[in-house]
Amino acid sequence: MTTVPKAKKFRIRRAVPVLAAPVAAAPVAAPAQAQGANSYLSAPDDGFGNQRFPTAAEDRVLGPSASLPEDEIAAIRAEGLSGRQLRMARRVAQKHGLEPKSDFEAVRLLRRRGIDPFKHTGVLDLVARPDRADEARSMALARIDGPGADARVQLPQTVRPGAGLPSSAPMTDDHRAREIIAMQRDIVRRRMRKTLLLFTRLAFFVLLPTLMAGYYYFAMATKFYATRAEFVIQQADQPAGGLGGLFSGTGMATSQDSITVQSYLQSRDAMLRLDQELGFKAHFSQENIDPLQRLEPGATNEKAYKLYRRNVKIAYDPTEGIIKMEVIAADPQVSGQFSQALIRYAEEQVDQLTQRLREDQMKGARESYTDAEAKVLDAQRKVLELQQQLGILDPVTESSMVMSQVANFEIQLQEKRLSLQQLLDNAQPNQARVDGVKGDIARLETVVASLRSQLTQSNGTTTSLASVTGQLRIAEADLQTRQLLLSQAAQQLESARIEANKQVRYLSMGVRPVPPDEATYPRAFENTILAFLILGGIYLMLSLTASILREQVAA
Repeated sequence: MTTVPKAKKFRIRRAVPVLAAPVAAAPVAAPAQAQGANSYLSAPDDGFGNQRFPTAAEDRVLGPSASLPEDEIAAIRAEGLSGRQLRMARRVAQKHGLEPKSDFEAVRLLRRRGIDPFKHTGVLDLVARPDRADEARSMALARIDGPGADARVQLPQTVRPGAGLPSSAPMTDDHRAREIIAMQRDIVRRRMRKTLLLFTRLAFFVLLPTLMAGYYYFAMATKFYATRAEFVIQQADQPAGGLGGLFSGTGMATSQDSITVQSYLQSRDAMLRLDQELGFKAHFSQENIDPLQRLEPGATNEKAYKLYRRNVKIAYDPTEGIIKMEVIAADPQVSGQFSQALIRYAEEQVDQLTQRLREDQMKGARESYTDAEAKVLDAQRKVLELQQQLGILDPVTESSMVMSQVANFEIQLQEKRLSLQQLLDNAQPNQARVDGVKGDIARLETVVASLRSQLTQSNGTTTSLASVTGQLRIAEADLQTRQLLLSQAAQQLESARIEANKQVRYLSMGVRPVPPDEATYPRAFENTILAFLILGGIYLMLSLTASILREQVAA
């Protein structure tokens, strides 16, 4: 922003002009003139003799056709200059080294030097002529010092008629009206020229490209058919308890799967698979397709992928969990085939999302069952080895049989002891019978002790029945545990097999792909209007930018 300089106001009084030339420069005058001049030229000698010095009064010497500064300022006031023009004159005067007392004084001084104060000077002119201010200052000094100071500076000459300077004659009403009409016509002429230039630029930069775009869309663009389909991914799992069940049955429960399917359908893998099965590249390389949308024969996968992203549009609605797909092709039947193939790819991708989880479950259950079965076999083998090593099939039965024998022998031993006591109660017992009974009692005690030692004691060659029973019982308990784990592993394996065979995620069609019978694209009218708006916006931004830059440079 340019700050307007503030100038002090001074009251200028008209000085008495000098009516005669200096004495030293005057030729030999008549005696009468000399006598008349002595009345006001007689003055005391200042010590410098006839030597002259430039004074302010000498600058006021007027020529035959010259006018006073007050008259010039009055004429400038009568021109009706605007405030902007006066401020511009003040700035131009300051650039040329002048010190005007007012804006009208600045206009007068600039016109005295032959400078148009209202001419726009660009920055490039100032850069190319940096010595303009210095030249103005040297011209001012030359006028003060005289013509001998600089050979390039000339004294003011008589102005030729029609030189373009303002006239000092008063302006009449007719002349003012003619000037106003001329200015109005000039303004109208400039406005018409600018309007014509504006319409020319608009026609060249906006209307002509818009007409070209409209001609392309209406006459040259190939008709394309769009097949639309909508589907949703659902899950068959039971809703989890707690916070996990809040999102069951909503689109957020399968949002991750839906986003994964969307990314796969928009990937290069899907494009290559579609090209291998249905010839995606070959379809868009046909000659009946316009050159702007045609795929060149033998094009790279990257170019084909760009075309694939433009003609296969897939959108996912996270609030409803619906995937919307639009497939565009030059033939409606081909468009429907492309859409059905992509839906099949989506179903396979949905199945693959849980395949690894199901495989991991089956693998874990199978490994657990195999381990349990191997441990059961080891436990059975250990029991068999103990039975073969100890020679006892069932330690419980063996213990029961030994205990029954011990009980029988204990009964017989008690009977023999009673018989011996009965014989000893006689006054003269039969010694032979007493000795026989005592012998039977000793033999029974030896048998009972031997049987009891088999149950509890062991030597270097034989193992006690209690030890054998304990080992067999431990082996049998281990065998029973392993058998229980084997049955649980078998149940887990069966459950994993059922879950693996069950489809956890599945794709449900909402809108099936139906090929259209009319062309969907191009939308000629809408695209033409859009091209016009885009070009108009670009032209408007460039015009505003150029205007701002021009204003900044000219400031």
